[in-house]
Order: sequence, then structure tokens, then C-alpha cells
Amino acid sequence: MKPKTIHIQDVTLRDGNQALKRPWTLNEKIEVFDLLVSMNVDGIEVGFPSSNESEFFTCQVLSKRAPKGKPIAALSRANEKEIAVTWEAIQQADSPRMHIVYPVSDFSIKHVLKISEKEVLQKIKSSVSFARSIVGPNHQIQFSGEHFGDAIQNFEFTKLAFMTAIEAGANIINLPNTVERYRPMVFVNMVKEIKETIGDKAMISIHTHNDLGMATATSVESVYVGAEQIEVALNGLGERAGNTNLYETVIALHQNGESLDIHFDRIYPTAKRISELTGIPIGEKTPIIGEDIFSHRSGIHQDGVTKTMNQTKGAYRTFSPEFVGRFDKETISFTNQSGHKAIEFLLRQKGIEVSKEEIHHLFSVAKSISSKENNREITETELVELSRSILTYQ
Repeated sequence: MKPKTIHIQDVTLRDGNQALKRPWTLNEKIEVFDLLVSMNVDGIEVGFPSSNESEFFTCQVLSKRAPKGKPIAALSRANEKEIAVTWEAIQQADSPRMHIVYPVSDFSIKHVLKISEKEVLQKIKSSVSFARSIVGPNHQIQFSGEHFGDAIQNFEFTKLAFMTAIEAGANIINLPNTVERYRPMVFVNMVKEIKETIGDKAMISIHTHNDLGMATATSVESVYVGAEQIEVALNGLGERAGNTNLYETVIALHQNGESLDIHFDRIYPTAKRISELTGIPIGEKTPIIGEDIFSHRSGIHQDGVTKTMNQTKGAYRTFSPEFVGRFDKETISFTNQSGHKAIEFLLRQKGIEVSKEEIHHLFSVAKSISSKENNREITETELVELSRSILTYQ
């Protein structure tokens, strides 16, 4: 059921930006847009034009800036006036895409909309039909059923809601995990059932949030039950705990043999720049882009690393630093968790060859120093000095 083509649709400029403590200026959005273009994502959602005049203008500017053939989307609520404003903002893109969102879960219908399911269907039909009437027959309309991931209680109605949207003119059905509440396979099985219901009548898209830390896993697994598009964000930006992380998603798919058009070597420099633009630091253990992810301190790991360091596949490495545009490399550090191999490797890097007996002696001394001084790391420089003093003394 896996699709032949997987589309990576970025929502950083809309979902990511709206969650920032200080939303980006026009010039900053242009820079982010250009970063996305240089990464070669398949499509870009540029904003929410009907929310304010500044957002409207920004969406116009970015739409005009878009490369030929690049789908440019903007979000609208299921309101004819807002749909018209949204279309006006993006229609000058070479490939504009109308994106309409409306709740479909039982909880939202009862407690937020406070209307009947029949009225929900009428709203979906009228809004999508209106959108189709103004965008014409050749442009895409994406319909998002907000809180799809929470629609377990009224799932049969949800299917009907999506079929209503398709019949009214939608050709992309977006399935959001608007708030992550359940384990990934609960959502994935829901996606599978929607795919079986819809068939080839529309493209299936996924938009997951990371409230429980499983957005990437949920999105990636959804591909294998028929999802053709994954909505992602740079640095995992987005409301609350953020959206599906672009870097984690594309690397995971790549590692599983999927062909993507992403320029992987742009990942790291893009992540660093986005961190600067948002003021949100990158954690040192953050997958793909964290500063410490190529460091090895355990003795067992260090042994495997030293034996496979120059191979494409590392014993304790998923991908090489340069693949994602990093200029660092795998590093080995010595702590009281390290082994003999760390000392041998670090000294050899400095052109110092020592015997196994000497390494064993250095290991004991270095371990003792580390343990006595609050288990601190023993630097490469210290190991070199220790080796010289001990070997000279002997």
C-alpha cells in the first residue's frame, strides 16, 4: 500500500511561525522560504492570509517568489470570505494550493463547534464547493479534518466528512493528529482505514503534532499504509511540543530505502540558521542536528567505532556527518566509562604509538584521576601529557 512517491510538505512558515514567541518579520520569512527552496522540499505552506494584513501581504510576496511547479499552500478556515482572501493571497504562485480546515472529531463538534454532525457536513460541502468555484478545475484543494486523531468515537462520521469534501472538490485529504493523545499505531490504523475508504479519489496527507514525542514515528509509519504526503517543520517547530520534525522524517525514510528529492546536505546549516532566527537552542542530544550525537564515551561503543569509523555504515552511527552538511566527525572522549581503546585511538591520532602494557597503565591512571575529580572527562591534551610523563618516567 506504500505510495510510489512521498511528498514532503513543509509548514514551518505557518504552523511553526504562529507558535513563536516573536513571529518572524517579512524579511525573516523570505529567508526561511529560501532555505526551504534550497532544501528542495516538495511543497511549502506560507501562512494564514486571512488572519491579518501583514500575513496576507507576506503570503503574496512568497507566492510570487515561488519556483515554477512548487506547490504553495495557505490555510483558511471553512469560511467563504476567508477562502476568497486566501486565494487572492496565493493565486500568483505557479502552483497555488487552497488549504481548508474544519473540525471532525466528536469532542470538537460537541464542545467547540456546538453544532450537529449534519451541519458539519453542510459546512464542509459549502466551503470546499466555494473554493473549487474560485480556484478552478486545475488547482489543488486540501481539506484538513482538524482533530482527526481524536475522532475515534465518531469514525464512521469522519469517513463521511472526508468523502463529502472529496465530492465537493477536494483532491487532498489531510489527516491531522492535532493533539497527540494515543500511541502511533492507533493513528496509523485510522489512516489505513481512511485510505481503504477513499482509495485513489484523493491524496492522503499526514500532519502530526509531537505532544507525546512520537510525531515522527507516527508520520513515517503512516507512509506504509498509504499516506502520500507528510507535513513537517524545520527544527520541529509548531504549537506546544511542535510538529513532525523535517530532518528526522526524511532521514528515517531515507534509511528505509525511500527515494526523496531533499537536499540532505542542507539539513545542518538550515537547522543552525533556524535556531538563530527563533532564539530556540538546539539540544546537544537532538537527533540529526545535536552537537553531541557523534560523540562516544562508553568503552564498548568506542571499540566498535574505532573499527568502523571510515565505513559508510558505522557500528554506532546511522549516517555520516557530511551527509547532512556537518563538518564535524565522530569523536571519542575519555571518562571513567571509557575503555582501553579510547586511549589507544586518541594517542594514535596524535602520532603516539604505545604498547598494550603502556596503554593499560595509562588507562588505570586516567581512570583514577577521573574518578577522584567528580568523574570528569580527561581531555586529549591531558592524555598526551600523561603518556609523555609516564613513558618518560618508565
